[in-house]
Amino acid sequence: MIGLIFGETNFPKYIYKKIKGKKKYLIIDLTKKKSFKKDRRSHSVSVGQFGKIISILKENKCNKVLFAGKIQKPNFAKIKLDFKGIYYFPRIVKKSKLGDAALLKEIIEIFKNEKIKTISSTAFTPELSLSKGNYSNFIPDKKDKLDINNALRSLNKSNQYSHVQGAISRGNLTILENQEGTQKMLKKIKKIKNINKGVLVKFPKKKQDFRVDLPTVGLNTLKQCKAAGLKGIVLKHKKNIFLDKKKSINFANKNKIFILVK
Repeated sequence: MIGLIFGETNFPKYIYKKIKGKKKYLIIDLTKKKSFKKDRRSHSVSVGQFGKIISILKENKCNKVLFAGKIQKPNFAKIKLDFKGIYYFPRIVKKSKLGDAALLKEIIEIFKNEKIKTISSTAFTPELSLSKGNYSNFIPDKKDKLDINNALRSLNKSNQYSHVQGAISRGNLTILENQEGTQKMLKKIKKIKNINKGVLVKFPKKKQDFRVDLPTVGLNTLKQCKAAGLKGIVLKHKKNIFLDKKKSINFANKNKIFILVK
């Protein structure tokens, strides 16, 4: 039995469709709208209820878990804790101050202490991770390559445990993703009239555990890049989740956007 710990975004829904009827599973639903409530094996739980989560997993003989989707960092001043949540709370708060990557590592370690193994989020969906190559009909030119290098340098300078997975580079301007995520970052980039320029680079956090929280892009990302006037997207080899692949590539080709995996 696998425990599916699902947060926001469409990635959990893709996994759910892929394994439903094929694998024995239960769902720990951490979404705000209880997205999986129609499934009788779904349990809607608060992030702070570690005891309840662990009890559900153990009662159902789940010795493996898979994390998928974005799990919002809780407001620690308002979070409701159960007994085990209180026990682990100091460790979680301490690590959360270092950044999202450190927090996720600590959660994985807590599950390990409870004899529950964390497996890769792409264990059932390896087709969603792209390998090196160019996936549209367009390739970066010299100016695009300079933007790519600028974005990568900025990402490398970011805090080793931070939440930063994305950067947009356009000429001398580079913007790093904050806790609000890629969508909010893209909305801040205003399109230059009749000019497409700049790139979005999505790479894992420097101290990331590659089993969880891989950079995710899809058709919506491509549409936002077009709206912002960007020329392309760059991902890291096998360290990405690419949703709506066929539709995304068709959209990229139609709108002269490159999709590069380094």
